[in-house]
Amino acid sequence: MAKTNGRTGKPDIRSTMADLLLPWLVPALLIIAWQLTASLHLVSAKLFPTPLMIVEAGWKLLASGKLAHHMGISLQRALLGLLIGGSVGFLLGIANAAFKTSYRLFDTTIQMIRNIPHLALVPLVIIWIGIGETPKVFLVALGVLFPIYVNTYHGVRNVGRDLVEMGQVYGLRSRDIFFHILLPGALPSIFVGLRYALGVMWLTLIVAETIATNQGIGYLAMNAREFMQADIIILSIILYALFGKAADIAAKWLERRLLKWNSAYQS
Repeated sequence: MAKTNGRTGKPDIRSTMADLLLPWLVPALLIIAWQLTASLHLVSAKLFPTPLMIVEAGWKLLASGKLAHHMGISLQRALLGLLIGGSVGFLLGIANAAFKTSYRLFDTTIQMIRNIPHLALVPLVIIWIGIGETPKVFLVALGVLFPIYVNTYHGVRNVGRDLVEMGQVYGLRSRDIFFHILLPGALPSIFVGLRYALGVMWLTLIVAETIATNQGIGYLAMNAREFMQADIIILSIILYALFGKAADIAAKWLERRLLKWNSAYQS
């Protein structure tokens, strides 16, 4: 939320501009330094292409329609994995926080599986599931499940017991207590888990798309490696980074929208 001028009550333009521009200052300086270093031939442009060369390569792929196609496939895999893994993690977190029997039954197993690096399962996943779309989505879902589970569980558990008791005194049913007390109180923690899960989602997808495939941003990078096209490899890395940034911005926007009632999100 933009800051306001204390005297006029109007939005502070300087503060708003700083919020918009300062986060991009360091990336912009790095790109300028990168361009100068490559232009002065301090490094080989073939091994370390300039930003302009990467933009040119990206434009050619975009004009041919290949870039949009591969980006769409990667985005589909990521969102499907997030939807599946996030839903399972959220429901398990709610169930284990609300019901002692569920906690006793599932939490220990979940914690043991959580401590196994999910990317180490790639060889087994290929043997068990194959090399189609399913293993890629499965790995993404497995990666995002645990951050959302842990933060949902702790978010619900950390809601003050006095608030729940007050709701019971006022005659709220269990359903109303959940939707009006427990869930709103747990949302800040849930969003922390979501933002962490989004980072894990793209990290996992990068590895998952190295499994035999002919579509996706990972395929672009692997194919470019075969022909020593460093510009397309770096373009693929930048695309993953931009996807990750866009996902984080969307999560923060949703967080501000749903937590407008929380004083911590009002300035």
